Amino acid sequence: MPPPSANETKPAGRGDEKLFLVIVLALAAIAGLGSWFAAGALKRHDDLREIQPDKPRRLENFSLTDSAGREVTRADFDRKILAVSFLFTSCSLTCPEVSKRMAEIQNLTATNDDVRLLSLTVDPRTDTPPVLAKWGARFGADTNRWRLLTGDKAQLHWLIGTSFLATETNNPFNSMPGNFAGTERIAVVDQHGNVRMFFDGLRVETPAAVVAEIEKLRKEK
Repeated sequence: MPPPSANETKPAGRGDEKLFLVIVLALAAIAGLGSWFAAGALKRHDDLREIQPDKPRRLENFSLTDSAGREVTRADFDRKILAVSFLFTSCSLTCPEVSKRMAEIQNLTATNDDVRLLSLTVDPRTDTPPVLAKWGARFGADTNRWRLLTGDKAQLHWLIGTSFLATETNNPFNSMPGNFAGTERIAVVDQHGNVRMFFDGLRVETPAAVVAEIEKLRKEK
Protein backbone atom coordinates (compact mmCIF):
# COMPACT_ATOMS: atom_id res chain seq x y z
CA MET A 1 0.00 0.00 0.00
CA PRO A 2 1.54 3.39 -0.94
CA PRO A 3 2.26 5.87 1.87
CA PRO A 4 -0.37 8.59 2.46
CA SER A 5 0.20 11.80 0.63
CA ALA A 6 1.08 15.04 2.43
CA ASN A 7 -2.45 16.30 1.83
CA GLU A 8 -3.90 13.22 3.52
CA THR A 9 -1.82 13.75 6.70
CA LYS A 10 -2.86 17.37 7.22
CA PRO A 11 -6.33 16.75 8.69
CA ALA A 12 -4.83 14.50 11.39
CA GLY A 13 -2.33 17.21 12.21
CA ARG A 14 -5.06 19.81 12.48
CA GLY A 15 -7.03 17.46 14.71
CA ASP A 16 -4.06 17.04 17.04
CA GLU A 17 -3.58 20.79 17.18
CA LYS A 18 -7.26 21.31 18.03
CA LEU A 19 -7.11 18.64 20.75
CA PHE A 20 -3.98 20.23 22.21
CA LEU A 21 -5.65 23.66 22.16
CA VAL A 22 -8.75 22.28 23.92
CA ILE A 23 -6.57 20.68 26.62
CA VAL A 24 -4.60 23.91 27.14
CA LEU A 25 -7.80 25.95 27.42
CA ALA A 26 -9.33 23.45 29.86
CA LEU A 27 -6.24 23.50 32.06
CA ALA A 28 -6.23 27.29 32.00
CA ALA A 29 -9.88 27.35 33.01
CA ILE A 30 -9.23 24.93 35.87
CA ALA A 31 -6.24 26.98 37.03
CA GLY A 32 -8.32 30.14 36.86
CA LEU A 33 -11.11 28.57 38.85
CA GLY A 34 -8.61 27.37 41.44
CA SER A 35 -7.14 30.85 41.69
CA TRP A 36 -10.64 32.29 42.12
CA PHE A 37 -11.38 29.91 44.99
CA ALA A 38 -7.96 30.58 46.54
CA ALA A 39 -8.46 34.33 46.28
CA GLY A 40 -11.85 33.98 47.92
CA ALA A 41 -10.39 31.94 50.77
CA LEU A 42 -7.59 34.43 51.29
CA LYS A 43 -10.09 37.29 51.25
CA ARG A 44 -12.20 35.59 53.92
CA HIS A 45 -9.06 34.90 55.94
CA ASP A 46 -7.89 38.49 55.48
CA ASP A 47 -11.19 39.79 56.85
CA LEU A 48 -10.85 37.88 60.12
CA ARG A 49 -8.95 40.36 62.27
CA GLU A 50 -10.95 40.70 65.47
CA ILE A 51 -13.46 37.90 65.99
CA GLN A 52 -16.21 38.08 68.55
CA PRO A 53 -17.01 34.87 70.48
CA ASP A 54 -19.94 33.00 68.96
CA LYS A 55 -21.68 33.19 72.34
CA PRO A 56 -20.78 34.33 75.88
CA ARG A 57 -17.85 32.18 76.95
CA ARG A 58 -15.69 32.06 80.06
CA LEU A 59 -12.77 30.03 81.30
CA GLU A 60 -14.19 27.08 83.21
CA ASN A 61 -12.56 25.21 86.09
CA PHE A 62 -9.93 22.66 85.14
CA SER A 63 -7.00 20.63 86.41
CA LEU A 64 -4.36 19.84 83.79
CA THR A 65 -0.63 19.22 83.49
CA ASP A 66 1.94 21.57 81.95
CA SER A 67 5.05 20.79 79.94
CA ALA A 68 7.13 20.68 83.13
CA GLY A 69 4.84 18.03 84.65
CA ARG A 70 3.22 20.44 87.13
CA GLU A 71 -0.47 20.46 87.96
CA VAL A 72 -2.18 23.60 86.68
CA THR A 73 -5.67 24.70 87.71
CA ARG A 74 -8.06 27.52 86.93
CA ALA A 75 -7.18 29.12 90.29
CA ASP A 76 -3.59 29.71 89.09
CA PHE A 77 -4.92 32.39 86.76
CA ASP A 78 -7.24 34.31 89.03
CA ARG A 79 -7.07 38.04 88.23
CA LYS A 80 -4.78 37.35 85.27
CA ILE A 81 -5.32 38.39 81.66
CA LEU A 82 -4.74 35.44 79.36
CA ALA A 83 -3.75 34.88 75.74
CA VAL A 84 -4.87 31.37 74.85
CA SER A 85 -3.96 29.30 71.80
CA PHE A 86 -4.62 25.75 70.62
CA LEU A 87 -2.24 23.24 69.08
CA PHE A 88 -1.25 19.70 68.31
CA THR A 89 2.44 19.05 67.76
CA SER A 90 1.96 16.81 64.72
CA CYS A 91 0.52 19.84 62.91
CA SER A 92 3.17 21.16 60.53
CA LEU A 93 1.46 24.21 59.03
CA THR A 94 -0.79 26.42 61.15
CA CYS A 95 0.31 25.39 64.67
CA PRO A 96 3.95 26.53 64.29
CA GLU A 97 2.75 29.86 62.91
CA VAL A 98 0.35 30.39 65.81
CA SER A 99 3.09 29.48 68.30
CA LYS A 100 5.34 32.08 66.66
CA ARG A 101 2.65 34.68 67.32
CA MET A 102 2.40 33.47 70.94
CA ALA A 103 6.17 33.80 71.33
CA GLU A 104 5.91 37.41 70.13
CA ILE A 105 3.09 38.08 72.60
CA GLN A 106 5.25 36.59 75.36
CA ASN A 107 8.07 38.98 74.47
CA LEU A 108 5.78 42.00 74.20
CA THR A 109 4.25 41.34 77.64
CA ALA A 110 7.46 40.35 79.41
CA THR A 111 7.09 43.13 82.00
CA ASN A 112 3.37 42.57 82.62
CA ASP A 113 3.05 40.32 85.67
CA ASP A 114 -0.73 40.24 85.28
CA VAL A 115 -0.52 38.53 81.87
CA ARG A 116 -0.14 34.80 81.23
CA LEU A 117 -0.15 32.66 78.09
CA LEU A 118 -1.82 29.26 77.73
CA SER A 119 -1.63 26.74 74.90
CA LEU A 120 -4.07 23.84 75.06
CA THR A 121 -3.40 20.72 73.04
CA VAL A 122 -6.31 19.12 71.19
CA ASP A 123 -4.33 15.86 70.95
CA PRO A 124 -3.28 14.97 74.51
CA ARG A 125 -2.57 11.32 73.70
CA THR A 126 0.35 12.41 71.54
CA ASP A 127 1.19 15.68 73.28
CA THR A 128 2.58 14.44 76.57
CA PRO A 129 4.50 16.83 78.87
CA PRO A 130 7.91 15.89 77.34
CA VAL A 131 6.54 16.41 73.82
CA LEU A 132 5.10 19.79 74.79
CA ALA A 133 8.37 20.71 76.53
CA LYS A 134 10.23 20.15 73.26
CA TRP A 135 7.63 22.20 71.39
CA GLY A 136 7.83 25.02 73.93
CA ALA A 137 11.64 25.07 73.80
CA ARG A 138 11.41 25.43 70.02
CA PHE A 139 9.55 28.71 70.49
CA GLY A 140 11.33 29.96 73.60
CA ALA A 141 8.41 29.46 75.98
CA ASP A 142 9.00 30.72 79.52
CA THR A 143 7.41 27.82 81.43
CA ASN A 144 6.40 30.13 84.28
CA ARG A 145 4.49 32.53 82.01
CA TRP A 146 3.56 30.46 78.97
CA ARG A 147 1.98 27.19 80.10
CA LEU A 148 1.52 24.44 77.51
CA LEU A 149 -1.19 22.17 78.88
CA THR A 150 -2.16 18.53 78.39
CA GLY A 151 -4.10 15.97 80.39
CA ASP A 152 -7.22 13.85 80.17
CA LYS A 153 -8.64 14.00 76.64
CA ALA A 154 -12.27 14.24 77.74
CA GLN A 155 -11.51 17.10 80.13
CA LEU A 156 -9.42 19.00 77.59
CA HIS A 157 -11.99 18.69 74.83
CA TRP A 158 -14.76 19.69 77.23
CA LEU A 159 -12.75 22.73 78.36
CA ILE A 160 -11.93 23.85 74.82
CA GLY A 161 -15.47 23.26 73.56
CA THR A 162 -17.13 24.93 76.54
CA SER A 163 -14.79 27.85 77.10
CA PHE A 164 -13.53 28.66 73.62
CA LEU A 165 -14.32 26.93 70.33
CA ALA A 166 -17.32 25.60 68.47
CA THR A 167 -17.21 22.18 66.83
CA GLU A 168 -17.91 21.17 63.24
CA THR A 169 -19.34 17.67 63.61
CA ASN A 170 -21.02 17.79 60.18
CA ASN A 171 -17.91 18.85 58.26
CA PRO A 172 -16.37 15.75 56.59
CA PHE A 173 -13.22 17.71 55.75
CA ASN A 174 -12.44 18.68 59.34
CA SER A 175 -9.59 16.41 60.45
CA MET A 176 -8.91 18.41 63.61
CA PRO A 177 -8.90 16.29 66.80
CA GLY A 178 -12.15 17.08 68.57
CA ASN A 179 -13.61 18.57 65.35
CA PHE A 180 -12.92 22.06 66.66
CA ALA A 181 -13.31 25.06 64.37
CA GLY A 182 -10.99 28.06 64.55
CA THR A 183 -7.99 26.42 66.23
CA GLU A 184 -5.76 28.97 64.52
CA ARG A 185 -7.28 31.70 66.70
CA ILE A 186 -5.78 33.28 69.81
CA ALA A 187 -8.29 34.11 72.53
CA VAL A 188 -7.96 36.98 74.99
CA VAL A 189 -9.51 36.30 78.41
CA ASP A 190 -10.06 39.13 80.87
CA GLN A 191 -9.28 39.29 84.60
CA HIS A 192 -12.69 37.79 85.42
CA GLY A 193 -12.32 34.80 83.13
CA ASN A 194 -14.51 36.11 80.31
CA VAL A 195 -13.44 35.44 76.73
CA ARG A 196 -13.43 38.92 75.24
CA MET A 197 -12.03 38.55 71.75
CA PHE A 198 -10.38 36.20 69.29
CA PHE A 199 -7.59 37.13 66.90
CA ASP A 200 -6.35 35.34 63.80
CA GLY A 201 -3.13 33.60 64.90
CA LEU A 202 -1.86 33.40 61.32
CA ARG A 203 -1.64 37.15 60.82
CA VAL A 204 1.73 38.79 61.48
CA GLU A 205 0.06 41.85 63.05
CA THR A 206 -1.89 39.78 65.58
CA PRO A 207 0.64 40.03 68.47
CA ALA A 208 0.37 43.83 68.44
CA ALA A 209 -3.43 43.59 68.24
CA VAL A 210 -3.52 41.16 71.17
CA VAL A 211 -1.29 43.42 73.26
CA ALA A 212 -3.51 46.41 72.44
CA GLU A 213 -6.54 44.43 73.65
CA ILE A 214 -4.66 43.44 76.80
CA GLU A 215 -3.78 47.06 77.52
CA LYS A 216 -7.44 47.99 77.11
CA LEU A 217 -8.43 45.31 79.62
CA ARG A 218 -5.77 46.40 82.10
CA LYS A 219 -7.47 49.79 82.30
CA GLU A 220 -10.76 48.22 83.28
CA LYS A 221 -11.60 47.84 86.94
